[in-house]
Amino acid sequence: MDAIYIPQLTKAPERTEEIQVQEFLPNLETLTPVRGLIRIQHHGNYLEVSGKAEAIITCTCNRCLQSYNHRLSVNTSEIIWLEELREEETDLPLEREVAVDDLVETLSPQGYFEPSVWLYEQMCLEIPQRQLCDTNCPGIQTTNSNCDRLSDSRWASLEALKNQLSG
Repeated sequence: MDAIYIPQLTKAPERTEEIQVQEFLPNLETLTPVRGLIRIQHHGNYLEVSGKAEAIITCTCNRCLQSYNHRLSVNTSEIIWLEELREEETDLPLEREVAVDDLVETLSPQGYFEPSVWLYEQMCLEIPQRQLCDTNCPGIQTTNSNCDRLSDSRWASLEALKNQLSG
């Protein structure tokens, strides 16, 4: 996907650009290409970006460590404000206090909008934080006989005390 020059978007029909997506996104490992539609509409001082897309990724279960496939599905929209960066915002310290009102996405009105970056970010937000192959996944199954053979001899004193207290 090519970057969209924002001033050129004002000359598009209805100030809108629609991008049909069917490709693999860089840095996003998917089994299938990301398929969907991104719509960018210029409203003067902001862009309204909406998108629907889906792909299939391979996840690793946090309990049993088995791989499984998961369908990522995005159906979202976002407002991106168009304003020039103030000079004090270009040379920021590594740490600073940020007010809640400052947590908005902005682009230069003379800059570019990168639909592939935007879609990548939206897809990453949909990757489940808690990855489980099944809600009833029991986790890694172990047998006690394996544990007895693999036990560390340094724990023998503790095992003796445990047996003494239970007996």
